[in-house]
Amino acid sequence: MSSNVKDRVIQIIAEQAVLEPSDVSMEQSLDDLGVDSMGLVEAIFSIEESFDISVPFNANEPEKSEFDISSVASVVAAVEKLVAEQSG
Repeated sequence: MSSNVKDRVIQIIAEQAVLEPSDVSMEQSLDDLGVDSMGLVEAIFSIEESFDISVPFNANEPEKSEFDISSVASVVAAVEKLVAEQSG
């Protein structure tokens, strides 16, 4: 796991949750952190901008998305995969 991707994703999620990055653990869900649907959309936009990637995410039907938002770790893994596909 690339620590710079992980650290940046945690920073983005922490900003949306109005928390310090140190208060965000990989096992937590975005719900656990208090990130609502609007915060999730803003986090997705920030992730896309930070990593110059396009996230295949349907905010209206997140359960049908290829982008797993079930936990911080799954978001980090999904971003790493997209970054790798883009640079590959």
